[in-house]
Amino acid sequence: MLNKYSFNPAYAGFDNSLSVTGVFRGQWVGLDGAPSTQIINAHMPFYYLGGGLGINLENDAIGAERNASASISYNYMLPVSKTSTFSVGIAAGVTQKSLDGTKLRAPQGLYTDQNIIDHQDDLLPLGTTSAIAPLINIGVYFQNERFEAGISTSNISEPVAQLDGANAVTEITFVRNYFANFAANFEIGNALILQPSLLLKSDLIETQIEISAIARYSDNIFGGASFRGYNSNSFDAVVLIAGYKLSENLTLAYAYDITISDLSQVSRGSHEVMLNYNLNKAFGKGRLPKIIYNPRFL
Repeated sequence: MLNKYSFNPAYAGFDNSLSVTGVFRGQWVGLDGAPSTQIINAHMPFYYLGGGLGINLENDAIGAERNASASISYNYMLPVSKTSTFSVGIAAGVTQKSLDGTKLRAPQGLYTDQNIIDHQDDLLPLGTTSAIAPLINIGVYFQNERFEAGISTSNISEPVAQLDGANAVTEITFVRNYFANFAANFEIGNALILQPSLLLKSDLIETQIEISAIARYSDNIFGGASFRGYNSNSFDAVVLIAGYKLSENLTLAYAYDITISDLSQVSRGSHEVMLNYNLNKAFGKGRLPKIIYNPRFL
């Protein structure tokens, strides 16, 4: 809920200034080959084109597999009222999938020597192989003073990457993923704001839901909790969230996942750290007026 642009290109510019976010996530700490994710993105309003621009870089590794992507986006903002804005956006870029064959072990493989790898499988690489495919994401977003919601789709074209094996090629399809988020703001007194939110992620086979609530005090300190799970039989984690505004421009946030699935037997939870820089200054708004020289002095 603190990094909406990472999954919806239509959100670019809604922070009302240049916004740069960095995220590091270490998931299921202690589990061999556990997922590790890094995200850096930046977005800003661009009034000359009536919307916003952004760039997003991601790196995600799990076991022998690594996925990296880079994309740029543009979204058009349409004012619905004095306090409401609707946006539609598109992101385009490239995504790379890599597979490290030295980390794989096949049931019929021969690994008698530490330096000899023979999977006895033509589809599995003996070293590292990678492939690049085009990336297209789309989304819509709506925001007003009290409520905001967005819907987006990644890998809209479902591109295919070809990974070279020992003696054959494996085709990997980047399947479409769908995201929907909803959030609200409730003022409780002069200094406290409660922000409940909901995030749905789905590939139309599995659907994951995150229900969250964050309380902000004096717009400086915030904290809350989140619950994430696939369905009633597959709960994933309870998340504790805390953050602090280090300065007018810099915000630091931390989340700790308490694993409640069977993975709790082999992992020590998950850690996520986010750092956001917001310029907090409007720039490029409209065109500057022509210079008028004072004719009273020579």
